Amino acid sequence: MLKTTAADILLRLFQPEDAPAFRALNEEWIARHFTMEERDNQTLSQPEKHIVQPGGMIFMALLGPTPVGCCALIPFGAGVFELAKMAVIPELRGRGIGRRILAYAIEQARVLGASSLFLGSSTKLNNAIHLYESFGFRHLRQDEIPSLPYNRADVFMALQL
Repeated sequence: MLKTTAADILLRLFQPEDAPAFRALNEEWIARHFTMEERDNQTLSQPEKHIVQPGGMIFMALLGPTPVGCCALIPFGAGVFELAKMAVIPELRGRGIGRRILAYAIEQARVLGASSLFLGSSTKLNNAIHLYESFGFRHLRQDEIPSLPYNRADVFMALQL
């Protein structure tokens, strides 16, 4: 994995057998910086029920057969989606994989007919915030986006598509 770059990664839609990897990828970063919250447990224990069935999408990033990253688009109605649950395994961070996943998620949001994306992040995740800014996400006040159930969220951003 030492020479792995974003070009080595395959991006594809979530499949039911990806559920354990989707959970593990997200639990790693959440537990590293925060605490798992009730909504995390609900969403990660049943991602199809909470993300896919209501009209959202989950994307998996694979290095060969191994899941190394992910991202979700969670529908909030009328062309609005939350960009959520984005993760890359620690040993591959800083190699452009997150950038590739984010570009893919934005492209797929447009295919879905999304008019905007929003997200909640944390000041503890400076690299993530800079990544979102580089794609044109703009900082907003908390009351300018749909309500998020995460105590850790203290940065709020949106992107008009």
